[in-house]
Amino acid sequence: MKVTVIGDGGWGTALAMVLDRNGHDTTVWGPFPEYLEEIKSSGENKTYLPGVGIPASLKWTSDHATAVEGTELVVLVVPSRFYKPTVEAFKPFITSDMLIVSATKGLDETSHERMSETAEAILGRSVAVLSGPSHAEEVARGVPCAVAIAAKKHSEAERIQAIFGNDAFRVYTLDDVVGVELGGALKNVIAVAAGISDGLGFGDNTKAALMTRGIAEITRLGAALGAKPETFMGLSGIGDLMVTCMSRHSRNRGVGERLGKGETLADIMGSMKMVAEGVWNCQAAKELAGDLGVPVPITEQVNAVVHEGKNPRTAVMDLMSRAPKPEGE
Repeated sequence: MKVTVIGDGGWGTALAMVLDRNGHDTTVWGPFPEYLEEIKSSGENKTYLPGVGIPASLKWTSDHATAVEGTELVVLVVPSRFYKPTVEAFKPFITSDMLIVSATKGLDETSHERMSETAEAILGRSVAVLSGPSHAEEVARGVPCAVAIAAKKHSEAERIQAIFGNDAFRVYTLDDVVGVELGGALKNVIAVAAGISDGLGFGDNTKAALMTRGIAEITRLGAALGAKPETFMGLSGIGDLMVTCMSRHSRNRGVGERLGKGETLADIMGSMKMVAEGVWNCQAAKELAGDLGVPVPITEQVNAVVHEGKNPRTAVMDLMSRAPKPEGE
């Protein structure tokens, strides 16, 4: 079928390559025509997916109408900070018969909405969600992985499962859109904490504690927003958390590591071409939890380090010296 990926970053490019391998007529939209021409001429997305050959069969365009003309599936994969204006720009060209999937892992910084909530409000229709432990660098190279697709209608999830699934990209269906999407968004914040631990020179014990208590935080907040707690034990929860906290590919973990080693956030972000959603979203997650009265101590400390200049070592010590309590709390 004809499919469109909105977003020419690493993850958007990787998903486009999955769809292309499955025989779909795939178009990728990006905002900068000069950069798209560079991708086409070099056969490589050098900024966002260096070292990976791009198939010549992929189409690239910066024109909104051309990107989605005649398409049957639209995949939204733009960074959370640019998500709302991008969807608004595409609204006049998206028709009611198109399947819509959101694959951006983040929260709106102002409204604290999940990305699919933002898209649904603009487009006036349901939006499915794709998430899971799937670094773009590996997906683009065809390294086997498994992800989750959630939709309000099970038949819709099954259609999307069939479109994306192949022997290197296994897709499982769920009906918990809230849980799948929140798992992908909130794990980025915990990954920053895991990176801070690495940067401070702490060990595996520390990271295991952060990850375990981190998934407890994510589950508490998710349940308060209507998600199923068991969703966070799956691919889009603990699975995505594990890969983001441990992998050398993880930008969020990498930012945290550099903070732990004493670099300033301004210097780190100034040197990066790619997005670290945990940096953008830790404040939104903290404020969202505060509104709901849900305790999220790791998220609060990450926000304090990232946005308030708190010393990373002090943040870890403050976490360790909290009042004793049962593990279930």
